[in-house]
This record gives sequence, C-alpha cells and structure tokens, in this order.
Amino acid sequence: MCGDLMRRFSGRAGRDVQVESGKAAATNVRRFRPEDLDAVMAVAAESPEVASWSRQSYVKFAEENGSLALVLETNGRISGFLVGRWVGDQAEVLNLAVRNSHRGKGEGRTLLTAALGEFASTGGKSVYLEVRESNTSAISFYEKHGFAKMGLRKGYYREPDEGAVTMEKKLTGSIA
Repeated sequence: MCGDLMRRFSGRAGRDVQVESGKAAATNVRRFRPEDLDAVMAVAAESPEVASWSRQSYVKFAEENGSLALVLETNGRISGFLVGRWVGDQAEVLNLAVRNSHRGKGEGRTLLTAALGEFASTGGKSVYLEVRESNTSAISFYEKHGFAKMGLRKGYYREPDEGAVTMEKKLTGSIA
C-alpha cells in the first residue's frame, strides 16, 4: 500500500472540509478497523441507494488481501466509508456512502480521491463501478470525477429490481 497516501489522510495530517455552519471540520481518511463496524452500518442504513451488505461482508473486505476499506472521520465521528478492491491493474469501487447530513460538503470526493490514489499507487490503470440507474446524483458525482458510462446491466440490483449503469475511469492522468 502507499504509505505516503495513508499518511496524508491520517489523523496526523487531517484535511479541512467546509461544513454547513461555516466552520471548518477536521476530517481524516483512514483504514477501516473492526471497531468501526457499527458506525459504518449506520451510515449504510442512511443510504438505501448503496449496495446492501451484511456486517460480515464489511469485515471480510477490510481483512481481505487486494481489498481497500476506508472510513472518513469528521470531528472524530465516522461520516462515510468506501470499499473497493483491485486485481492486477484493474480496480473496482464496490460501495461508497456518506451520512445524509454530510453530503454536499466534499466528503465523498475526499474518500474517492483517497481510494483512487491508493489504486493508482498499486499500478492501477482503470477503476470500475456500478450504480443504480435511478441514482442520478451518484452518476453525476462519478462523472464529475472523471468516470464515463460504459453500459447498462439489466436486473443487476434487487429490492427493487433495477439495472446498473457501469462506469470506468482511466488512471492515466489526474485522480481527482
């Protein structure tokens, strides 16, 4: 893993993100730890548009080689998470969520940028993801960050049944 990236997003060198009150919030991206599970599950519960995973799935991805599980802390509380994985030069964002009260403040961008940097540091050339076709805000978010639509997988999601827009970002230039 890229030590420089994780130091940059560690508690020792937190980032400031503007919050609604106009005050700067101390933010920190770090690796998922088992004690983060309840907070991650709470963030996921606020986000019905993300993939519905069991508690065991989050722990598995946090521990599995080739996986990336990050949390974003804002003022010492977990406000978002991202789970991804890579094989060779291809990576995939599997799940990304930010608390409803923290959306629109750059926290999703902070998580995504950290993950893209990590993927690039391991030799990644492309990052892929799927998004519910009705989740136009997520599709727009990813397009703003350099992802392009590739296609549609019909019947990919359940409850409700829905297609997935597949997207890709090449990691040859800027990661943000």
